[in-house]
Amino acid sequence: YSLQGSSTSHFQVKEFILMGLPGIHSWQHWLSLPLAVLYLSSISANLLIFITIWKEPKLHHPMYQFLSVLSIVDMGLATTIMPKILAIFWFDAKAISLPECFAQIYAIHCFIGMESSIFLCMAFDRYVAICHPLRYPTIVTASSVFKATVFMLLRNGLAVIPVPVLAAQRDYCSSNEIDHCLCSNLGVTSLSCDDRRPNSICQMILSLLIMGGDLTLIILSYAFIFSSVLKLNSAEAASKALSTCSSHLILILFFYTAIVVIFVTHLAGRKYPLIPVLFNVLHNIIPPALNPIVYAFRTQDLRLGFQKLLLPSKKNK
Repeated sequence: YSLQGSSTSHFQVKEFILMGLPGIHSWQHWLSLPLAVLYLSSISANLLIFITIWKEPKLHHPMYQFLSVLSIVDMGLATTIMPKILAIFWFDAKAISLPECFAQIYAIHCFIGMESSIFLCMAFDRYVAICHPLRYPTIVTASSVFKATVFMLLRNGLAVIPVPVLAAQRDYCSSNEIDHCLCSNLGVTSLSCDDRRPNSICQMILSLLIMGGDLTLIILSYAFIFSSVLKLNSAEAASKALSTCSSHLILILFFYTAIVVIFVTHLAGRKYPLIPVLFNVLHNIIPPALNPIVYAFRTQDLRLGFQKLLLPSKKNK
């Protein structure tokens, strides 16, 4: 294997070895079955949601259009990591080239940023629907959904470029074994022989700007929503308004709580290295599997769409 380009001489390590889950290498392959089930259920459920929303005219509304974009992002995030993890567990295919590793770092950051952006768009959609219902049809349109999606792609696609670029500029001259199932930025750069602080600082700034910024705006949106709901005279109207937000709130709480847990466990990672690595893997595979389940159980229109797609014979009865 050889690297092309002007940075050829910069690298001495030609490939990384993904060792898998720290401390349980001898029996980690037993985890492949539940992970494979999670991955297959994630892909099939998100594909079902995307096709249902695309084929069912009643679901051609902004909230469902954002959900269809979330389904694509979830499939992309799960597919970025799971095939390689299963290859490690099943075929002992631990080697990964440097370009593949840096591409995985980029894809993970991009997809997680996209997921955060979609949650923000969904929060804004609920804010306008509940706080400004009369203006909703003119503010949240198919055109605005398309523009928001393009903006999300550009923002996250461009903003995270420095992360893999800075990682690629490090000097990897000693060990090439990563005690992880995937190429995480901090895990990879911990092997560098030179100063990796620029990478850590860059990741922290991007996390604060993208995730922190999105979360702040989501909290503001829901503060206005709850304020508006409390002003309603009818308890039934308030309950109905909040029920349209329940699925979204469940997913947001899980997504951002998991990120906080990963950050906290990473700080304690030196003593218990398995915990942050396992949480990191699960955070990239559980939300893609959980998102469609939450929406399917809590959204009647979506359930009816599933029935029409999967049981077309009932359509004409």
